[in-house]
Amino acid sequence: MGPKKYLMTQSGKEALLKELDELQSKKRQEALQRIKNARKFCDFREDSEYEAAVTAQAQIEERILLILERLRHAEVISGSEDGTDTVVFGAPVTFIELPDGEEETYTIVGVEEADSLNGTISTESPLAESLLGRSIGDRVSVQTPSGEMTLLIVAVQ
Repeated sequence: MGPKKYLMTQSGKEALLKELDELQSKKRQEALQRIKNARKFCDFREDSEYEAAVTAQAQIEERILLILERLRHAEVISGSEDGTDTVVFGAPVTFIELPDGEEETYTIVGVEEADSLNGTISTESPLAESLLGRSIGDRVSVQTPSGEMTLLIVAVQ
């Protein structure tokens, strides 16, 4: 079995590339400058500014490594073909929570792109796992932390 594949849309990949460029070209230099400035005025054993600067720099380096790993093993998926009624990666799906819930629409995307407040959910979420491969008109049961809910798929764009 090979390395894990990271599913993403083309726009998700482009966003990661943009973030990586920002981290490598700007944020890394800012963090190193902050450490350099903190060194001038501190006793390393008790200077919280120095510790904060080193921690921030380590977080930037960790994020850079994570992005590089995701990009190295990225699998860009374009979404659905027009006219399909099956829920697939990258396609917005509209459903109603039964018996009398409101209509909601989400696009199933990769982990890095997921932001439920902006209408995207991760392929690894229970909701997405329950919806993928299903079709318009299907009733889907989803196990959530607050209990089971039933959805009716009404559209796939």
